[in-house]
Amino acid sequence: MPTIAIDGPAAAGKGTLSRRIAELYGFHHLDTGLTYRATAKALLDGGLPLDDEAVAVEVARNLDLSGLDRAVLSAHEIGEAASKIAVMPAVRRALVEAQRAFALRQPGTVLDGRDIGTVVCPDATVKLFVTASPEVRARRRYDEIIANGGKADYDAVYEDVRRRDERDMGRADSPLRPAENAHLLDTSEMSIEAAFLAAKSIVDAALKQ
Repeated sequence: MPTIAIDGPAAAGKGTLSRRIAELYGFHHLDTGLTYRATAKALLDGGLPLDDEAVAVEVARNLDLSGLDRAVLSAHEIGEAASKIAVMPAVRRALVEAQRAFALRQPGTVLDGRDIGTVVCPDATVKLFVTASPEVRARRRYDEIIANGGKADYDAVYEDVRRRDERDMGRADSPLRPAENAHLLDTSEMSIEAAFLAAKSIVDAALKQ
């Protein structure tokens, strides 16, 4: 069954593209970043420590990946907790196993994250690496916060995007980088619709082979 791997840095548009592509083909979709947040939320909800790797691994192995609620898991405190457990190698291994199992679902799957094409699903049917300039990604994130009624400072958002890039690209375990056979899609000058059509063209061609 087809697996579509979509990687890229924060606010490049990969989440929106992934959800639309999954809907188009009737495939299951998984935002792998939410698996870390769901693990963190389960630890917080259970009053469990965030610095005990064995406990975090046990929680990660018992996650239900079919009902991850993006709205709930986007909370700031959950993100902070997720960043603490995401650096634990055994937690990463447990969640990669769960993500690989998800990728086997019929009739096909779309997984998005940082290391899908390189680590989680290196044999994916098609791989996309979605990117955009840091300035454009910061502007998108800023606009999104304002549109949702929040308050934000563009310079602070830009610095946050830059720091996340450095952290994601510089980590020793599964750094953010395009797979050798990934299709690069720079959305800096693209609307969501144009990016979707470009991605759809790439996926269509791969699925016909």
